[in-house]
Amino acid sequence: MEEATINIINLRLRTYIGFNPEELTKQQDIVINAQITYPAGNACSTDEETQALNYKTITKKMIAHVEDGHFKLLEKLTSDLLEIAMASELVTFAKVTVEKPHALRFADSVSLTLSAKRN
Repeated sequence: MEEATINIINLRLRTYIGFNPEELTKQQDIVINAQITYPAGNACSTDEETQALNYKTITKKMIAHVEDGHFKLLEKLTSDLLEIAMASELVTFAKVTVEKPHALRFADSVSLTLSAKRN
């Protein structure tokens, strides 16, 4: 059985993230990377979109959640996005990383990664 890994790379969005006074009123850039694994045997053999995991639907849900949300912690935002990635019963594994560029003065970004596996 073929297993496919979908990679969503550098999805750049803006949201309210943080708990400092200026972070509560000003949106900030975030960068999302996700890996989503599912058994792709049927999609590979049939070439039918109905047999594949629809990454566009997953990405649209992530975008809406981020753009409509207010988050204090990277942990909460990343956890929510991981839940969206794992929502389909087809998904066997997902890993989501959220970066907060310029969160630290001398660093390019700060990121947090969470993963989940379905037994």
